[in-house]
Amino acid sequence: MKHDVVEALNAGLSNLQQALEEHLTAINENTTEIQALFDYLHELEIKHEKLAQRLDRLQLSHNKVLRKQALLPLNQTEKKIFTALYMDDTPLSFAELAERSGVPLALLPECISALSNKGIPFVRSFVNTQMFVKLDPEFKELQAKENVVNVSLQAFLE
Repeated sequence: MKHDVVEALNAGLSNLQQALEEHLTAINENTTEIQALFDYLHELEIKHEKLAQRLDRLQLSHNKVLRKQALLPLNQTEKKIFTALYMDDTPLSFAELAERSGVPLALLPECISALSNKGIPFVRSFVNTQMFVKLDPEFKELQAKENVVNVSLQAFLE
């Protein structure tokens, strides 16, 4: 009887060991598959990042081309306002802008709107319900480098 019990235990242990080995093999196979999927996802993330960078560069260059093409010629009043904004780095209230440009305060909202419609980008801010405007810094830099608005600042400095 002892012998039968030992044999039964050995058979049970053998079956258990075989089941554990099969389970370990399955875990190893799954680990390999998970690692392969992880590597594949990592490669996809790298490709996605490269595509995002390319898209950003394309959008930036496209925006520059659009800005150059979208600008319509400015009339004399608009040139005065543009020049006043261009020469100042801080946002200006309409009263300050009227004083610096020599354009009547009553005409400023309409002129600012016309400039915006002609493709001049502004940064607007409000302080105590009073609006302040300045040229978009990127556009100002583009104007300094390439004179996209085609305004001679010397004519207004005299």
